[in-house]
Amino acid sequence: MSFASAEIDRHTHFKATDDKEKTHQIFAARVRVRRKAALLAILACAALPGMATAAGKADDIKRGRYLVQTSGCNDCHTPGYVQNNGKVDEKLWLTGDKLGWAGPWGTTYPTNLRLLMAGMSEKQWLTHAKTMEPRPPMPWFNVRAMTDGDLKAIYAYTRSLGPGGEPSPAHLPPGQKAQGPVVRFPE
Repeated sequence: MSFASAEIDRHTHFKATDDKEKTHQIFAARVRVRRKAALLAILACAALPGMATAAGKADDIKRGRYLVQTSGCNDCHTPGYVQNNGKVDEKLWLTGDKLGWAGPWGTTYPTNLRLLMAGMSEKQWLTHAKTMEPRPPMPWFNVRAMTDGDLKAIYAYTRSLGPGGEPSPAHLPPGQKAQGPVVRFPE
């Protein structure tokens, strides 16, 4: 028995007085069942792009995590990452650091990227990544060399972590002494 026949048998109560009327009622019931089936097919097809988007987003997050881990982002932007040989709880990744980097430019601190990106759209992040020129030692030229796909993946991963941590300390001009630990570059 087909789905349509089973549906008709279950939901159709014939009150026909003759065969012609019964045939008409069966035909009308089959049309209703086919319409329902067509509607379900349309709804299923409409859901597929969303499912593909969700799968694509999961792939972007996974790729972004890989890029963050292998491109050195955590080396500066995650507290204790280098000192602990990369064994830092992921909930701390990209939250910035209070370890300063001192040189002729003054003292800079790694930005809390999770807070930064929490306030940006993907388009804003791409523009920022392609135009920024922060103070040393941030290798902004390496970020600019990344593809839009790489940058979008890093954005997706960072946003998936949610905002976390506190804002990094502000830049200190040359000659002003940092309060906490610093890595000193030659003058």
